[in-house]
Amino acid sequence: MKVLLTGFDPFGGEPVNPAQEAVKMVPNNINGAEVIKITIPTVWTKSVKAIEKAIETHNPDIVISVGQAGGRFDITPERVAINLDDYRIKDNEGNQPTDEIIQADGQPAYFSNLPIKAMVKHMNENQIPASVSNTAGTFVCNHVMYGILYMIDKKYPNIKGGFIHIPYMTGQVIDKKNTPYMSLVEIAKGLELAVEACTIYNEDIKAIGGEIC
Repeated sequence: MKVLLTGFDPFGGEPVNPAQEAVKMVPNNINGAEVIKITIPTVWTKSVKAIEKAIETHNPDIVISVGQAGGRFDITPERVAINLDDYRIKDNEGNQPTDEIIQADGQPAYFSNLPIKAMVKHMNENQIPASVSNTAGTFVCNHVMYGILYMIDKKYPNIKGGFIHIPYMTGQVIDKKNTPYMSLVEIAKGLELAVEACTIYNEDIKAIGGEIC
């Protein structure tokens, strides 16, 4: 089994991106699965193109992209991506699409086919805070998640794919008082456990993971 794991480069004025740094720390082999790790640009269409190039090169069974969600308390596998770009800030090349459809022939939304609740359970059982998220936003993270699932729908039906958001890492919140964070070691361990869950569970588990509002 091969797992393609991607992390974004820094964006939004931050000198580092915990997604990039944590992905680098994930082991190259997890429960017998080879883990291929790449950094992708926080740039509109270039991000998905970089992932597709890696898919063509490595032929992975699973594709998981990881992104920073400053303000979240825990590691959050995403349930759904929507067919919409609406960037609150510019990406790293100054693109700022507003109310734009990502793929004209794509579904209004795609659901992750990763075992997201099993991933959350596996992380929590190993003392890593995690929960299911029901919004990947409308920035490059959602664009990438939608792009992965669109490619699975149209070209790579045997691949499983999805997205994980992670909190700020410790050093990023020195000047952001009362902001949630997690150590980089814990983030990397959480990603390792999330990948491990994907190697254990072929189908997701039934578990409470919804939200009231």
